[in-house]
This record gives sequence, C-alpha cells and structure tokens, in this order.
Amino acid sequence: MTINSQAHSAVAHLFGRRGPPETGRQKEKMAIGWHRSQSLASAGLGLHVLLCSSLLLNAVFIAHQFLGASPPATPERLGDGLSWALQAAKEAEDVAAVDCSGHGSVFLDGVTGEDGRPGCECNSCFSGPDCSVRIPNCAADGQGGDPLFLEPYWKRHAAASAVVFSGWHRLSYITTDGHLKSVELDRQIRRLHRAVGNAVVDDKYLVFGTGSTHLINALVYALSPEGNAASPPASVVATVPYFAMYKSQTVMFDGREYRWDGTTAAWANNNSSRNPTRGFIEFVTSPNNPDSTLHEPILAGSSAIVDHAYYWPHLTHIPAPADEDVMLFTTSKLSGHAGSRFGYTRATEFPAACHLQARHVHNDTKADRYTPCRALRRWALVRDEKVASRAISYIEESTVGTSRETQLRVLKILKVILANLHGKEDIFAFGYDVMSSRWRRLNAVVSRSTRISLQKMPPQYCTYFNRIKEPSPAYAWVKCEWVEDDDCYETLLAAGINSLTGTVNEAGTRYTRLSLIKTQDDFDMLLERITEFVDAEKHGRAPAASSSM
Repeated sequence: MTINSQAHSAVAHLFGRRGPPETGRQKEKMAIGWHRSQSLASAGLGLHVLLCSSLLLNAVFIAHQFLGASPPATPERLGDGLSWALQAAKEAEDVAAVDCSGHGSVFLDGVTGEDGRPGCECNSCFSGPDCSVRIPNCAADGQGGDPLFLEPYWKRHAAASAVVFSGWHRLSYITTDGHLKSVELDRQIRRLHRAVGNAVVDDKYLVFGTGSTHLINALVYALSPEGNAASPPASVVATVPYFAMYKSQTVMFDGREYRWDGTTAAWANNNSSRNPTRGFIEFVTSPNNPDSTLHEPILAGSSAIVDHAYYWPHLTHIPAPADEDVMLFTTSKLSGHAGSRFGYTRATEFPAACHLQARHVHNDTKADRYTPCRALRRWALVRDEKVASRAISYIEESTVGTSRETQLRVLKILKVILANLHGKEDIFAFGYDVMSSRWRRLNAVVSRSTRISLQKMPPQYCTYFNRIKEPSPAYAWVKCEWVEDDDCYETLLAAGINSLTGTVNEAGTRYTRLSLIKTQDDFDMLLERITEFVDAEKHGRAPAASSSM
C-alpha cells in the first residue's frame, strides 16, 4: 500500500468509513503505515512553512529596500504625507513668529545669538533686542531705493508666497528640455504683461539678467557696433535728470565699442556737430528716476534702451502698453523683491540657438558650454534678434547661468500676483493705496513751504484701474527755492534728512531726491522731519535735528 492510500485509509477510518474486515497482521501494518504517513506529512508541512516564511521575509526586505514602503522614523510625517519639508517649514515659521515690535524682522540667514537663533534686524531709527527702542535725534533716511513698502503685503500672503525646495533642486546648468532658464517663468512673465497691459510681449525676445543693472551694460554692448577700426564707438547718452548708473557703468566698463558722451541736450541742440557715421545709444527711463515723469527718446535715429522699472500701476498711471524695440523691467519695483536680483529685457522672439539639447551641454567644449541663452535673471524685451543674441552672449560670459532658486522664487511670486489681479488682494491696488497716501501727505506738508518744492504731478487716467488715479510716485524730486540754499542735499541734511543729491543725475545741487518706497517707519520719520523743516520757516530759523522720542 502506498503512503497516499495509507493516509487515505487512515483519514477514512477517522471519519468512520468502514471497509472489509482486517486481520491482525493487516491491522499492525496499517498502524505502522499510518504513523509513517503522519511523520512524513508533518515533515512536509514544516518544510512548507519554512519556505513560505523565507519567501515572505525576502519580500518584506525587498519592499523596504527598493520601494520605500516604510516611512522614516524622523522627521515626523503629517497626514498629507509631508516628511523632509517639515524641518524647513518649522524653521521658517519659528523665525516669522518672532516679535520685533512692528519695527523690524527676523530672517533665516540673520546673525545668530548665544541661543543659536537669529535676532531682530531693526528698521531705521529703532534698536533693542525687539526693536522697541526709538533712537533719539535720528536722521530720516530718504536716500535708498529699497521697495519695502510691499513687505506688509507679502506677510499677509505668507502661505501663498512661501517656497520650499529640496537640496537637490536644479543642480544642473540646464532646466526643462535643455533650456538654461525656466520655461514656465518665461510664460508667466508674458502672462503678467498681457494682464496688466503695460507692455507688448508677443513679438519680443525675453532676456533675463541679475537685476536691471546687470542688463544695462549688456544692452549697451549689444547695441554697439562690432569693435574694429572701421567702426567708431557708439555714443551713450541720457536726458537730465537720469539714473546715475547709466553713466557710472558705461564709464567703468570702458568698452572699445562705446563711450559715455554726455546728455541728449548737448547733441539735440547742435545737430551740426553730430557725426553721421556715429551711432547713439540713448537711455530713457519711463517713469523717470528720479522725477517719475514719463519720457520718450529725444534723439531721432538713436538706439533707445527704455527702462520701464517703474512702469507698473502702483507707481504710475498706465496710458498704453509700451512697445519700444528694447525695454527693461525688474521684479524689485514690481513685487518689492529687490534682494532676489531678477530683471529682464525684451526682444521679438528667442533665437533657435537659445534652445539647447542636454547632450550639447554635456560636451566639454567651450563652444558647447557657452551657448547663447545661458544666463537669464532680470528681464529685457528686445525686438531685434541680433541685439537679443548679443545681449544674451554678454550675460552668458559674465555670469555663466542664472540662479535657479531666484527663478523659482520669482515664479511663485508672479503666480500669486496673477491669481489676485483686480481682486481684493491685488498687489497693485495695495501698493497704489500706500504710495498715493504717502504722496498726498508729503505734498500737503511741502505745499505750505516757500523754501522747498516738489515735482508737479496731475491725476492721470490709468488703463489698468480704468479710471483717473492720483499720483503715486516712488520718489519726491525736491528743489530748494531759497537763494541761500544752493546745496539742497546739505540743506536737508542739516535738518536731519538724508537724501540723494541731484549732482549724481547732473541736475545740479539745487535738487535732491527723497525715497518714498521704504518701510512705514522710514516714511513716518521722513514726514516728521519734513514737517519740522517746513514749520521752522515761520520762525525764520533752520530746524535742528529733532530730539523727539
């Protein structure tokens, strides 16, 4: 009898199935067989269990090693699956929660104290661990151009504007599809201009740079003739009062293809002295820095670089979309993120050479590594392909790429701005309310003075707001009217007001610039000092620095 038949008989016997009568010998054999079958069955079952256990353990090991089935013990995971981002988020939240009495802020990269945590960085004229102490006799700071008036807006939108990225974010030189810039950022910038209506973008190349200052000389270089003996250098000019960096950068770089050649007035009034073979590159700032007026090119036939850094609805009225051949924009005055150092210029479309395949970039040759379109941070809109290509090449050689972190942050900021246009949280409505209020209050005080005056700015129609809007300039352009006040900067400085002298703009010492775009503390101190200055006229005396607390 086989083991299976013996086992079958044993099982049948256990369940009461009856067969033919068995002899004693047969019963003995069946008993022995039954014990053997039980032993073999037990052994087989043990082997089966052991095999299954081994397979199960191996499956668990493989899943743990390769599929990441088990989350790490630390950091703690939230219900929505967050893990590694938690620590970064907690650090940012902890810093943002520190109370600096409303007169300062704490930053992740701030100087740490004995407790290992960064401390408060106080606004001008405030001090102390929590910035609660006002500094006596503090001079008002009206010199700088930090657009900190928008800081409260971004604190209100802390969640929407926050950016968290991994330690391995964009390690490569290249980004999407072999590009060296964010393709999505390019798209969002164009969306923003169309929505705001301040620039024509559909027929332009988009060139990024590290702030508008980075693009100033890049565009001068791009518009200049090729450097050779047959081509005289281009003459770089601007109209008074102009942004001082146009001259300082042109003089500093001292290229053989161009040179600083003074103001437009010298050439516009003396056409006979103009060399017909010499090209002119004219800087135009509109709205102008420092006087906030809208400007156009003066010299006929010049290659104009039109700086539209302030051409946004919170800082000026928008009569129509700008459509010059070369235009400059920057995020610093758009959103207040001056520290991110991002701006752009515009042309007609990007050359095909700007799109790189990854395999080209990986070739270790200079021709492949330094291809046009590598570096993009601030933005310019340029109509001519050759000019755009030369500007990109200049930026390529000077920076070899754009900060991916900056591009990511700007992308996030633009998405927040776009999502709130014409709504209750519109950044332009917020910024306009702040700036128009500041101008109205300052103008009300200065209008009582015979000693100083401000630029005249009537209300204008703005296509973005679809109504007449009051002035909201970034700067007050101050003129000292009294004969004895021949240096306006020194006159205000004696009254505890720091400003930017008009000599840097070639406007002369009678003029000086006051910044209105800094923190609310800065503006309040400026208005206090200006009020003291104007009130002192009634008593025929020059005000001393205030001792008010």
